[in-house]
Amino acid sequence: MKLLFENEIDFEVNLELRELFEKAAEEALRYEGFSDNVEIGLTLVSNEAIRELNKKFRGIDSETDVLSFPLIDFRGDLPDFTGHRVPLGDIVISIDRAKQQSKEYNHSLERELGFLAVHSMLHLMSYDHMTEEEEAVMFFKQKEILEKMGLKR
Repeated sequence: MKLLFENEIDFEVNLELRELFEKAAEEALRYEGFSDNVEIGLTLVSNEAIRELNKKFRGIDSETDVLSFPLIDFRGDLPDFTGHRVPLGDIVISIDRAKQQSKEYNHSLERELGFLAVHSMLHLMSYDHMTEEEEAVMFFKQKEILEKMGLKR
């Protein structure tokens, strides 16, 4: 797995945090039985930056915690990536929002960032939570992956 990482905010990202993001991606891939021959972009941004992205790409003029930009719809015909890494897509996380939510939910910032990474990975693998049924499936998978990572609430 190749994780293309960008930090666009004044926030120190230590080795442990990078490893957390990699572990979240790897565990989600393993849980779903996906190959690890993938490429994922992960960018950390401010609330202002994610608000602009949310407005531009979703038409919603508000902050959010994480955005996912899948490059492949795994529910249809898959392109042939023989001999190449599969570009799953991009994840954008608001560090500002993650800090707020970790306080609101009374858990560590690492747990919140791990949750957001796993949540977004499931979106990249074509899961969603637009209906109650979809939400139940996706949230069950999130919980199991996070527990495998040792990130319980």
